[in-house]
Amino acid sequence: MMSDTGLLLLQIAVAITMAVGLVGLIIPVLPGLTIIWAASLVYGLVTGFTWQSALIFALLTLIMLAGNLADNFIMGASARAGGASWLSIVIALIAGVIGTLLLPPIGGILAALLGIFVVEVIRMRGDWRKALEAARNIALGCGGAVIVRSALGMLMILLWVVWAFLLK
Repeated sequence: MMSDTGLLLLQIAVAITMAVGLVGLIIPVLPGLTIIWAASLVYGLVTGFTWQSALIFALLTLIMLAGNLADNFIMGASARAGGASWLSIVIALIAGVIGTLLLPPIGGILAALLGIFVVEVIRMRGDWRKALEAARNIALGCGGAVIVRSALGMLMILLWVVWAFLLK
């Protein structure tokens, strides 16, 4: 059985980790939803799972997975609405991952924008205005994805607060 002090220290550590995850949702250098989920997993492993907390953890897992997929879908759909080809969207996604690894925190966004722009310039036979429109739309999609990810992250933290402080 964990002491009250130990439980309080664990809750503070988990809350701080979740706050870092929330910052990672706004500044795309950290996988914010995954960090929030991992913090809740550690909390559950240390304190033990009841059927109620296991249900909340399962819901947190679904939200994390859906949020990570929605992120890419929102940016891709926005770029597609701006006339980008599927090839340029895939190239932008790959460039974004590589850019994130090589130049955090903004390397991913810059690489994705550059990737979609270059592919679209080639595809549009030098029409850089149309390519710029596709890059602008993926940037707008990135902004929309930040809003969705942030809302999902706050929902995940709220569910953890219910689990940690209201369930006994």
